[in-house]
Formats: sequence, C-alpha cells, structure tokens
Amino acid sequence: MNQMELTILDFIQEHMRNAFLDVVMPFVSTLGNAGIIWIALTIVLLISKKHRKTGILMALALVFDVILCNGILKNAVARTRPFDVNTAISLLVKKPTDYSFPSGHTAASFAAVTALFFAKEKYWYLALVLAVLIAFSRLYLYVHYPIDILGGMLVGILCGVIAYLITRKKLKFDAMNG
Repeated sequence: MNQMELTILDFIQEHMRNAFLDVVMPFVSTLGNAGIIWIALTIVLLISKKHRKTGILMALALVFDVILCNGILKNAVARTRPFDVNTAISLLVKKPTDYSFPSGHTAASFAAVTALFFAKEKYWYLALVLAVLIAFSRLYLYVHYPIDILGGMLVGILCGVIAYLITRKKLKFDAMNG
C-alpha cells in the first residue's frame, strides 16, 4: 500500500504542483492547524444564542476527535510520514512531528462538517468545501498519505455522528435550528 500511496503523492507533485498552489496550499493547511478554524467557528456559534446548540454539537465533536485521533489512533498506529520515506521532497511547511495516521487536520474538519450537517446549518456545504481543500492540502504538501486522509475523514465523521447522537438523546436536540 505504501508504494501505491507514494505514487499518488508523487503524481500530485509532478502534475499539479505550481507556484500559485505552493502559496495557497500552505495557507489552506494552516487554517486546519490545531483545528483553529473549526474552534473559532465553534466559539462564534457558542456565543450566538440562535446557534448555541450547533456550537455545543461542534465542540463535542471536536473534543471526541482530538481524543480519538490525536490521543489514541496516531500513537497506536505510529505511521511514518511520507516525507520521511521520500526524503527528496522539498517541503513547503514545517515538518510535523507527530505520526501520520490519521490526518488530524482532516479529522477535525470532517468532525466539524458532520456537526454542521446534523445541526441543519445552511452553510454546512461551504464548510465541506473548506474541509476537502484542507484534506487535499495535506496531500499536496506531502505530509500525509491518501489513507491518512481517508482515515481522518472517517474518524471525523464518526466523531460528528457520536456527538450528534449524544446531544440528540441526552440534550434533546432533535429540532436543532429549525
């Protein structure tokens, strides 16, 4: 699997990498650093009385995500990052020091999007576009393998679903925002 994944990453480097994306992709990836864009959105939603339930749902999804992704899975799997395997790549970002699987940027992004979807927020699809861009940026920047991205998506969605099920049942959030 590792060689096929490196082939995909090398394809991106050889056929998609350009001066414009070399500026855009590090910026997009930075939005996902420590889930900062999603944490900021959660805070805004928590402050808003109208969207507080969505903020609670997102906060819970992100907490579950950080526990499952960064606290458990990354250390349990301990997958080496692709730039450590193919050292010929010139990175556009500082080398991450944690393990590769699953992608934390992707997991946090999809946890947030899943929460927004279940909360029936009309802008959830815009968050999905940003989540996909953040996930792709991690491939473009050669810091994650494709399986890391897919794993991050699944972990994020799972955390969003669990947060929804808990809030719906325990906090009676059935009629969220409408």
